[in-house]
Amino acid sequence: MQVITSHAEFEQHLGKELGVSSWHTITQEQINKFADATLDHQWIHVDEERAKNEGPFGATIAHGYLTLSLIPYLWKEIVDIQNLKMEINYGIESLRFAQPVTVNSRVRLKAKLASIINLRGVTKVNMGIEMEIEGQKKPAFNGEVVFLYHFITA
Repeated sequence: MQVITSHAEFEQHLGKELGVSSWHTITQEQINKFADATLDHQWIHVDEERAKNEGPFGATIAHGYLTLSLIPYLWKEIVDIQNLKMEINYGIESLRFAQPVTVNSRVRLKAKLASIINLRGVTKVNMGIEMEIEGQKKPAFNGEVVFLYHFITA
């Protein structure tokens, strides 16, 4: 795991892969809780029997936004950003869902520092990301997300 404590340290990683998270298993319980939280109870996500018999994937699939929502959790396994006042999920520059994630699949996040800029004391980073699915050639998604970091300055 990388440890970063300042804008200058972050900048040293420009254009480099920062690392890969551990594997995370997508369970039906997690899918169901996400469905409840987002009010998205489409059968392909929550009806295990129907998804098995009628669905194109032979099982339920995770919501695309569920996989996307794992970015902050998995990101913290890759890099420990210290010396912060605050951090903000600022945006998504681009993102493409490439393949559905079936229930009980394991996923992990790869991250690369695509760009970094100092905005009057606020570090804005664009992270190239890819969520791999264990045993699959295509990722769940890939794209670029933007974070803002307010480092504590002396």
